[in-house]
Amino acid sequence: MTRQSDARDHQGGYDLAGEGQAARIWAAMRDLADSYPSKDVLRDALNLGRGSGRVKALLWLTEGPMSLSALAEAVRVDAPYATLIVDSLEERGLVERRPDLADRRRKLVALTPEGKEAAQRVLRIKREPPPGFARLSAAELDTLEELIRRVTADGQGPAG
Repeated sequence: MTRQSDARDHQGGYDLAGEGQAARIWAAMRDLADSYPSKDVLRDALNLGRGSGRVKALLWLTEGPMSLSALAEAVRVDAPYATLIVDSLEERGLVERRPDLADRRRKLVALTPEGKEAAQRVLRIKREPPPGFARLSAAELDTLEELIRRVTADGQGPAG
């Protein structure tokens, strides 16, 4: 098995043959970021039940109150499902609906103090590195940090 096909086989079925090393590494980084922490860990930590929409909604609402339609768009769900998400969060005391002072015909969804605490808990969990990072030496972590800094530095490639 080639290195390329081996990487592809471990990337959730992505067909990256011929895409090159950068594409394989990027796919691996995306998979790592998307899979850790697992949605189950986040839901269990907050007792939110199934579906990741509730967690996403909490995080979006940390930016401030949002209309139901804006929240639906941000979470990438349709309006009826966004209503179910907000109803569920409201039942748990994490959000509240408030009148929109700029448009009395609509309501805004806002985090309660308990919702703000829950969102902070999510952020703490999401910032914990996967266990594999503990197997890296300080020098390896320094290298990884520098590489990420170079890749993300204003869209500029390495100086040279």
